[in-house]
Amino acid sequence: MSEVTVRKQKVRKNHTKKRLIFFGLLALALLLVAVFAGRLVPYDPYEQNLSLSKLPPSREHLMGTDLYGRDMFSRVLIGAQTSILYTLVLVLIISVGGTVIGVLCGYFGGKADSIMMRISDICLAFPGLVFALAVAALLGGGMSNAVIALAVISWPKYSRVARSQTLAVKTEPYAAAARMAGGNAWQIITRHILPNILGPILVTAVLDIGTMMMELAGLSFLGLGALPPTAEWGNMMSTGRSMLQTHPWLVISPGIAIFITVVIFNLLGDAVRDYLDPRNSSR
Repeated sequence: MSEVTVRKQKVRKNHTKKRLIFFGLLALALLLVAVFAGRLVPYDPYEQNLSLSKLPPSREHLMGTDLYGRDMFSRVLIGAQTSILYTLVLVLIISVGGTVIGVLCGYFGGKADSIMMRISDICLAFPGLVFALAVAALLGGGMSNAVIALAVISWPKYSRVARSQTLAVKTEPYAAAARMAGGNAWQIITRHILPNILGPILVTAVLDIGTMMMELAGLSFLGLGALPPTAEWGNMMSTGRSMLQTHPWLVISPGIAIFITVVIFNLLGDAVRDYLDPRNSSR
């Protein structure tokens, strides 16, 4: 490899690292806002005052007030706890669950592998949100049921990635050497397979945060997620959609929160993917 190529790779790697740090800090800031939202809100997000109903944005109320006189800025902040934290729990469930299923199926194969892959085929055969709507309708409303509904139809992508990576890694010489040295299946999976497949899984999970947030907000918007008076961005947009033309801040405020959060996590996912790309590593 020429010196010029090595120099270009170093420059690209440093640029990618800076992007990763920048968007990682922004994502961390969002998480801190979600965790400490209860201390950051200027007003009680659930206190009703009909005399302040539907006030436009002002110095006292940065995002205006809603139909019941509740401060929209406070509700958007406290809504971050529901929207962001439930999204992260959902991504954690489907990434861990799907990865475990994919690794076990890829390593052991057999009938269990065939059955689980056919189940994943069924899940992937339907449009994700439509399938989630059906499951959520059966379970009833609430954020917990919305998370379960999306988890039921979202794990196959991780199982597919984990299975394909496992099939490739288990045939590598170092995995074969570990088996010849007397290593059992658990040792080979934990010491050799998982460390080598975590990169693609991590990238998929980070890129999935924005998608899962949109789908959770969509379920809430349709009345199958967070229920009133819970402050959740999708539910807040649903409550104000009938007044979009007359009082647009009721929809725009939570919409902007969703947009900013999704963009930050998508850009973070892109940075993670580029950073883990072996073409960016200098030799």
